[in-house]
Amino acid sequence: MAKRMAEMEIVPVSLGSRSYDIAIGHGILDAVGQRLKDCGFGKTLALISNPTVFNLYGERVLDSVREAGFKCSYVLLPDGEEYKDLNWVNYILSEILKEGLDRKSALIALGGGVIGDITGFAASVYMRGIGYVQIPTTLLAQVDSSVGGKTGVNHALGKNMIGTFYQPRLVWIDIETLSTLPWKQRLSGLAEVIKYGVIRDTDFFQYLMTKTDELLSFIPDNLVYIIKRSCQIKAEVVSEDETESGLRAILNYGHTVGHAIEAITGYRRFLHGEAVAIGMYTAACLAVELAILEPQKLTLLKNILELYHLPFRVPSDINHHQLLELMYHDKKAVSGGLRFVLPTEIGSVKLVSVDNEGYILESLQKAR
Repeated sequence: MAKRMAEMEIVPVSLGSRSYDIAIGHGILDAVGQRLKDCGFGKTLALISNPTVFNLYGERVLDSVREAGFKCSYVLLPDGEEYKDLNWVNYILSEILKEGLDRKSALIALGGGVIGDITGFAASVYMRGIGYVQIPTTLLAQVDSSVGGKTGVNHALGKNMIGTFYQPRLVWIDIETLSTLPWKQRLSGLAEVIKYGVIRDTDFFQYLMTKTDELLSFIPDNLVYIIKRSCQIKAEVVSEDETESGLRAILNYGHTVGHAIEAITGYRRFLHGEAVAIGMYTAACLAVELAILEPQKLTLLKNILELYHLPFRVPSDINHHQLLELMYHDKKAVSGGLRFVLPTEIGSVKLVSVDNEGYILESLQKAR
């Protein structure tokens, strides 16, 4: 085990008293229990997961945690974005109340973004807030949703409309869990990785363009760098702007349209990363329409999305006016207008408020 611990990469998230580490390694699930002892939790914990992930990794995590001296129960939720709502939050709260979790207890999120988001939200409201730990098992969760403390659940009128900013105490990323990830889920995660290159790091974007074959092989050693770099970029942004009052909004690139597409299709047709890919391309079309992005840069974005087998076209059967209406329910809408994160270069974006619906509808048409 010492060898594995030595091989872990650590990315710090610097937030004063709420700072924590992101640990990245291969085969480190069995070491998480010992690491939890450093977090100052009480002896009673609960693991939140879904049956698919739990059957693969649940017993390993429970064994590690219990061997470290903790009492740890578990709660299983159905697998899917459509279950990320207040009904299932209430189920978690009821179960952990029955198990006697107190203010020194903590929750462990073992799964993808849905499990991480709902577990973090439950932790933030249980007894006015208890600790939680993220053990993300999808690429998308490892590079994005597990980091930064955004928790929440969906409402019928919009994604993540009910939520809190509540930081985890630890993020524990075992790349080994990606070996069982379905192909579409792998590609979905790569959409968020590409996002980091577009918003913040031209060199990283170029790396992704030139290493397609190696990354699509999903050999663990090939993934360490892109996961670490993605986490570093997100950690830098979150450390500077924890509650999205300014800079952190750039992380929403692709999400205004992406969230609307997820909502209009009932969270069943597209994985989150797929919807974000469509949103990134549409936002770039809007940037060209507003003359803040050169058309050849739009082509570069289209090319990389195609290289990674990601959708980027707005489906022809989706009504643009209905999509626009859903965008107005988005948390990023401001003072009657819609706020978009738009690329100005590969590696640079800016926030733009758009109150002319014609530009948006034209961009949706071009992205079709």
